[in-house]
Amino acid sequence: MEETKQSKKELFKNFIWNSIGTGLNSFNSLFFFIIVTRINGIENAGIYSIAYATALILYTVGLYSGRLTQVTDIENKLKDKDYILSRVISSLFMIVIAFVYVFIKGYTIFKLTVCILLTIYKATEAFAEIYYGIMQKNDLLYKSGQSLTFKSLVGLTVFLVVDLFTKNIIVSIIASIIVNVLTIIFYDFKVINKLVDKAEKGTLKNALTIFKNDFFVFANSFAGIYVLNAPKYALDTYCDDKTQAMFGYIIMPATVITLFAQFVFMPFLNDLKKLYAEKNMKKFGQVSRKIKYAVVAFGIFAVAAGYFIGPEVLRIIYGVDELLNYRVQLAIILGAYICYGISYTNLILLTTVRKTFIQFVIYVITMCIAFIGSNMFVKAYGIDGAVRSCIFTLGSQFIMYSVTTNVILHKIRKKFEQEKEEVTVKE
Repeated sequence: MEETKQSKKELFKNFIWNSIGTGLNSFNSLFFFIIVTRINGIENAGIYSIAYATALILYTVGLYSGRLTQVTDIENKLKDKDYILSRVISSLFMIVIAFVYVFIKGYTIFKLTVCILLTIYKATEAFAEIYYGIMQKNDLLYKSGQSLTFKSLVGLTVFLVVDLFTKNIIVSIIASIIVNVLTIIFYDFKVINKLVDKAEKGTLKNALTIFKNDFFVFANSFAGIYVLNAPKYALDTYCDDKTQAMFGYIIMPATVITLFAQFVFMPFLNDLKKLYAEKNMKKFGQVSRKIKYAVVAFGIFAVAAGYFIGPEVLRIIYGVDELLNYRVQLAIILGAYICYGISYTNLILLTTVRKTFIQFVIYVITMCIAFIGSNMFVKAYGIDGAVRSCIFTLGSQFIMYSVTTNVILHKIRKKFEQEKEEVTVKE
């Protein structure tokens, strides 16, 4: 009984700190966007929006397979330092790609610099994530939450103060990068140093094994971020920076639905891993369904709130009166992100049971839909076309993911039940 109480207490602590840290970290992009709009103007906000979108896509390169496969690595064939080495390589690679991309695009020096610095900022976050994965595997998820909380609050404060005094986005981003680096050195590393075997050594061979084994997980993550940002790239091609900013304002609230799915799911990741290892697919299904119901309920609330008070709230936040003209568009985008929230939970479920290739197929199809749809709709309808692209793309993805997940989990459950019956007969 005492052990159960302790377990529940630990789960609650992990859930609370992870929710606070992840929430603040995710909302930081919103707060940065608000600060840039208020201090530096709408056009600079448009540049920040597309630069951040690019950094976010490259962030998937830095994460590569992310914390998910690291935490759900049941057999522990690869050591912590193998994962750390792989993350060093991937984080550096994402910065190299950023340099290549901005020069190909032919951006102005200002836009180019903002894009590269935001990529470096996200690279520090990508590296810290490997430490957070180690903490979570050791049931210290609350430690990563505390780290994220500190980085988010201090980083945001520093960005605001520096931008107020300098009116310079570039200097402000550099200051935020410094905060991230110092947190990694003086907090994250100290925690990890107690958890990782000092005699253990990471090898390039094992790091490359991680890249090879987790390629489809990475490809799915990369495609997933591209799918969400495809309308922004279409706007970057066909519209001006002000239009880019306006779309950024109305799509930003939708990320709260994805964030909510992460809040609910992450504390149960270890439990789902154990249930799958124990071949308890009935309980596995029950937990996953409850999470999906919660995402849908929250999403419906978000759509209602977005329609009735969303534009007024956004006008107060950003100080842009034109936002009152986008009530319907905001509600449609929020509805589209309910579909994405469910697809995200299905992604985690399929990754937990190591079904990644089929996800790759789904995402290749979704990427094609996003690329073609975004360019076609945006070219014809501008910002309204970007909204249409969202619902069309994410709705298609939702249908493919839902059908695939239900079929695969049903087959696994039947397989485990059959194995159990065979063992019973032999006994």
